[in-house]
Amino acid sequence: MTMEKKDLRCRSCGSLNLETVLDLGRMPLADALLTEDELNSPEAAYPLEAAFCTDCSLLQITETVPPEMLFCKKYPYYSSFSDELLRHSRENALELIESRGLDEKSLAVEIASNDGYLLKNFVEKDIPCLGIDPAEGPAESAEKIGVPTICAFFNAELASQLTGIGKRADVIIANNVLAHVADVRGFLAGVRTLLKEDGIASIEVPYVRDLIDNCEFDTIYHEHLCYFSATSVDRLLRTNGLYLNSVKRIPIHGGSLRLYVGRKDEPDAAVKSLLEEERERGLGDISYYNEFAAKVNNVKSGLTYILSMLREQGASIAAYGAAAKGATLINYVGLGKETIDFVVDRNIHKQGRFMPGVRIPISGPERLLHEQPDYVLILAWNFAEEIMAQQEEYRARGGKFILPIPEWKIA
Repeated sequence: MTMEKKDLRCRSCGSLNLETVLDLGRMPLADALLTEDELNSPEAAYPLEAAFCTDCSLLQITETVPPEMLFCKKYPYYSSFSDELLRHSRENALELIESRGLDEKSLAVEIASNDGYLLKNFVEKDIPCLGIDPAEGPAESAEKIGVPTICAFFNAELASQLTGIGKRADVIIANNVLAHVADVRGFLAGVRTLLKEDGIASIEVPYVRDLIDNCEFDTIYHEHLCYFSATSVDRLLRTNGLYLNSVKRIPIHGGSLRLYVGRKDEPDAAVKSLLEEERERGLGDISYYNEFAAKVNNVKSGLTYILSMLREQGASIAAYGAAAKGATLINYVGLGKETIDFVVDRNIHKQGRFMPGVRIPISGPERLLHEQPDYVLILAWNFAEEIMAQQEEYRARGGKFILPIPEWKIA
C-alpha cells in the first residue's frame, strides 16, 4: 500500500524532510515485459517520483513496489548478454582475487548474483563462492555453469543462517543491488554479519552526480529505490556499523561508484577527496537538484521534435535495448508504436515479448538487417559503443543511430 506523502520517511535516516525534485507520473514496471496473452489485459502503473532528503542527502523514489513483483519468477534480466558487462565484471573479480589474496580457503559471496556472470571467475580460479539471488531463471542458469546459488532475497536473517553453518565471507560483492533494496538498514546489517572482521564488501551503485549532470533520468524506475552520492552512502554505512574505506568512480551504467566497505573506519585519501569534492559542488544540498526536472523536460522536447520530424519525412525508426531504462524513457517521452516500429535486444528471454506501457514488440537484433530501418534509437545507451560495434553491418548499409542522453544526437 502506498503511504500518504505526510508519512513518507527517508529510506536511509528515517527523516520526514523529503523534497520532490522530479515527478515522472504513473509508470508501468520497467522490467514487466508483456507476453502476447497479456496484451489485452490492464497493466499496473505506479507513481514514479524522486525526492531528496534534506537531512542525509539521499535521492530516492517515494513508491515501494513489493520486491516479489519486481525480481522473482518472470525477471527477464540476464547479465551475461552484455559483453561489456562481462568484461567489467571479470576485471572486478580478478582485482579482488589479487588484492585480497583469495585462495581455496577463502569465501566470496555475491548478493544479486544473477546468472553467475561474475562469480564464474572465482569458480575458474577454484576459489569457493556463493551466489544469492531471488530470480529463479537467472539463479538456475548460474547453477548450470557451476556457481553455487541460493535463490532467495538477501537479508539479516539469511546472513545469520549462513554464519550459523560456519560461512563468513572474505569478500562480499554487491553490484547494482543496494539501490534496489527497500530495507537498506536490514540489508547492511546482513552484510556486517556475514563479513569477516577483516573482510571487504565491494559495492557498486549508480552515481547520483552523473545522473544529475548528464540528465540520466531514465535510470529512475521502480527497481531503483535510491540514488547515492559518496556523502549519502557514507552516512548510511556509518549508521549501520560499516565504513566507506575506499572509492572509485567507474564509467559502467552511465557513471557509477565502486565502494570498498569494511567493519573498521579506515578511509583512504580517495574517500576524503571525493567527500570534499561533493561538498564543494553542493551534492549535499537540494539546490544541486532543483533544475533537474527542467533538464528532463528539455530531453523529452528534443526527442519528441527529432523523432516527429524524421517520421514526417517518411523515415522508419526502431529501437535497441528492451532495458528498464528504455521503458522509463519511451513511456515518459510518449514513444509508442506510431513512432517506434519495433525494439530489438540480444537477450533471448526478452524476445517475443512487448515493452511495458507502450506495448512495442521485442525481436532479436537480426531484425535490423532484415528490415533495415533508417534509424535506431539506442535505449540502452550505457552500452552504446558495444551495440554500435555489434551492428556495424547495419551502419555500413546506411543505417543511423540516435543517442538520447544527455541530449539527442545522431551517430
